[in-house]
Amino acid sequence: MTVDLDHQRAELLALQGRLRAAAASVEHELGLDDESGELPSWGTDELADHASVTYDREVDDTLEENAEEILREIDDALARIEAGTYGTCVACGAEIPRERLEAVPYAALCIEDKRRLERG
Repeated sequence: MTVDLDHQRAELLALQGRLRAAAASVEHELGLDDESGELPSWGTDELADHASVTYDREVDDTLEENAEEILREIDDALARIEAGTYGTCVACGAEIPRERLEAVPYAALCIEDKRRLERG
């Protein structure tokens, strides 16, 4: 396999930057009172607004968790580049096709092992 590691590293770093910026934007849009993560307090007249904000926050929390997982996978992929094991399936040792790495640059599993994992 011929994978341009410098290109893949640049792609991973760019994706990492976009995810971090998106996460920061979500936190800013939530309008958190402080670093405690608590929502602002509202009077009873604004209960519907509070419910809507709470729902939005739950959605945003889920998105943030997903982003954090992808950021961990990106860090792992960068470590694999440094270790010389990037592009090799961590489960079976098979070569991960270049097309898969271009689509999912942080992929750690070949398609077969990823399907097995998803099936349980």
